[in-house]
Amino acid sequence: MGARSGRVAPLRRPRGPVHDSLRTILRAIAPGTELRDGLERILRGRTGAIVVLGYDERVEEMSSGGFELDVEFSATRLRELAKMDGAVVVDYPGRRIRRANVQLLPDARIETSESGMRHRTAERVAKQSGYPVISVSQSMRTVALYADGQRHVVEDSDVILSRANQALATLERYKARLDEVSGTLSALEIEDLVTVRDVVTVVQRLEMVARISDEVGGYVTELGTDGRLLSLQLEELVLGLDPDRTLVVRDYLGERRGARPREVLDELGALTSAELIDMPTIARVLGIGGPDGDALDDALTPRGYRVLAKVPRLPAPIAEAIAAHFGSLQTMLAASTEELQRIDGVGPHRARSIREGLSRLAESSILERFA
Repeated sequence: MGARSGRVAPLRRPRGPVHDSLRTILRAIAPGTELRDGLERILRGRTGAIVVLGYDERVEEMSSGGFELDVEFSATRLRELAKMDGAVVVDYPGRRIRRANVQLLPDARIETSESGMRHRTAERVAKQSGYPVISVSQSMRTVALYADGQRHVVEDSDVILSRANQALATLERYKARLDEVSGTLSALEIEDLVTVRDVVTVVQRLEMVARISDEVGGYVTELGTDGRLLSLQLEELVLGLDPDRTLVVRDYLGERRGARPREVLDELGALTSAELIDMPTIARVLGIGGPDGDALDDALTPRGYRVLAKVPRLPAPIAEAIAAHFGSLQTMLAASTEELQRIDGVGPHRARSIREGLSRLAESSILERFA
């Protein structure tokens, strides 16, 4: 649907309510939805349109003339009403078309980067009302979405799918490398040979994979029903990724940063691409490697959260209690069954299960490293 937008990969990983809000809107106009069907009908009919996806007093104040309808939304009705020159105002959550053939009069002082009258009006209405506005260009045969201060070109599924497959191939390569460095870190943890550099490498790869998966997730949203297979591939690749990121941060978060893993993850997500490949920068965010984060060969001792998460059938509260009780992975690995039983919630059977699980993990990690 329309021409390429020339999307540039974001320097920062998009997060937060704005990003989530845009994805919600894109999901509403993805292939397989009634709104997308209506937009495609407008394009095939070679007519333009402005569709406001929201209705309240702010929109009413900007609206002049036209017809008050208040009828149920449908793709065919949207197509027929778009034949008129004016805008169509839709209460999309309520699935009602409220007005048609409306002249929109937004504040002309609102800045806009558009040149065409229809697109300028759409951008200004979106900024003034706070509602998403869709502009269909008759001459360019493109559909532009204005929401959250952004302009997004709605493209054909084939174009998005081609770009998504390239991103997915990149994700597979980065995920394979992440698995390698994560396995190496696990073996070094067992041998008590972890350095700041080892931890930063894993955190760096985790964040890279998270950013690429987020980009692929955006494509999945835009593809709607056309992205079902892509969605399954993405889920398989990133299964357990978010818990792994949290566990690594909890294992190595520096004392001077305090126990605030969520804040650290947010700071990592806000790093630019250039900052993300700089190891001292990541070390400073984690609060390790000295004041400047450049002591990359300093030794570190994990608290044991990553290893405990791999023990089968171990409830999270029990894992928390074990990690808090022993304080470090090495102390935990050296603990006897009797010592484990002293922890609340750990009986004789569970203590033996934990002891055997830790022993198996230690053996397998070392074997995998030297295989």
